[in-house]
Amino acid sequence: MVTNRPSVTLRIPILLFVIVGLLVPPAQAQRGGLTIPQNLAELVEEAATIVRGRVISARAEKHPQFKNLDTVVVTLEVSDVLKGSAGPTFTFRQFVWDIRDVHSKLGYGKGGEFLLLMIKPSQYGLSSPAGLEQGRFRIRRDPQGREFAVNGAGNAGLFRNFDTVVTEKGLTLT
Repeated sequence: MVTNRPSVTLRIPILLFVIVGLLVPPAQAQRGGLTIPQNLAELVEEAATIVRGRVISARAEKHPQFKNLDTVVVTLEVSDVLKGSAGPTFTFRQFVWDIRDVHSKLGYGKGGEFLLLMIKPSQYGLSSPAGLEQGRFRIRRDPQGREFAVNGAGNAGLFRNFDTVVTEKGLTLT
């Protein structure tokens, strides 16, 4: 009698493959670039400009020179300049790492308040917060109306090894 069933030696590898496939969680796409954790001193040092302001426009568009690069162009109404120089408005173009972020404009919604530690724009006009989400602080208010700033990492690691940096630079903090 002839059967069309696969042999036992073929069925075992197939079964193992199916079991492993069910046990391994599906891979998730990366939302944004990977960055080295930086403390506040490192972020400030890397930043060419530090501004606080409110988003007055954010639009997704292709890079003018490189039509395959998705970018977001953000303009802030500047309320304070803490480093570098900026006029009453500050505009920058940021590369979009993940296509899913094009529609959300990287979270730069109109009216949103931010403290941005911006790196110097590249020769192609691209810039971003230092350490990406580490150098982008959303300004929030608690129920009593007090303001606080939170970055994309939940402020984790901002003061890691900070005392060493302060000592090395001979700074005094109040």
